[in-house]
Order: sequence, then structure tokens, then C-alpha cells
Amino acid sequence: MMPPPRILSTPQADATIAMLAGKHGPLMFHQSGGCCDGSAPMCYPAGEFRVGGQDVLLGHVGTAGDVPVWIGAAQFAYWRHTQVTIDVVPGRGAGFSLEGPEGVRFIVRSRVFTDDEADALDRAGEPARGQ
Repeated sequence: MMPPPRILSTPQADATIAMLAGKHGPLMFHQSGGCCDGSAPMCYPAGEFRVGGQDVLLGHVGTAGDVPVWIGAAQFAYWRHTQVTIDVVPGRGAGFSLEGPEGVRFIVRSRVFTDDEADALDRAGEPARGQ
């Protein structure tokens, strides 16, 4: 069995990502953890958020699959058993995420991997980390 993707995005999120990329250029996400809006995925222009060795690459989202999604290592330790989906809903979140002025906010939804999926991910090895 091929390992499942750790990160997905909904068609609505992909449309918002494409709109934001049209305005801001290449993008990236970072999921830091914390509470309230600190647990929301934050969208930045690519390279604006400095990724370090304590960040884990979950994968890529967007229609073209070219927007990296990073998560803090401590948060990944809690979420490694879940598949995360980035979605978008009406409303404004707090913080510096690019979608805020558009009247929407990114959120995450998740599901627990099946035993077979978790085994496939374990066989695939650890995901990449930042530098």
C-alpha cells in the first residue's frame, strides 16, 4: 500500500489559494498549534515565514500541488496519526494569514489514519524537516 497524503485541501480552499497566489505570488502554509487562532493554518507569501529544523513538511496543497504546508514538530507529534485537510469558511480569523482581508479564514479538519495507512506511513519513513 502506498502511504496516504498527510495533507489535503478542499476545492474551496484551492480556489482561495489560487486567488491569493494571484495577488501575492507563491505561497506557503504553517500550522503551529496552540489555541484559538494559533491552531489555524496560516498562509504566507513563500519564504515570509522562516522554516527551521523544528518544522515538518506535511506535503503540498493547491490546484497545482505547489503550496508547501509545514507544521511545528511539537504539533506534528500530536497529529502524526491524522490526515489533515485545509478548508476555508466565511468569517475572519486573527493573525497575519493572507486570507483575513478576504472575509474568509482557513481551518483544518482531520481524520485518524487507518491501521494500514499508519503502517504505510511508518514504512515510508519520517517526513522532511526544514533547514
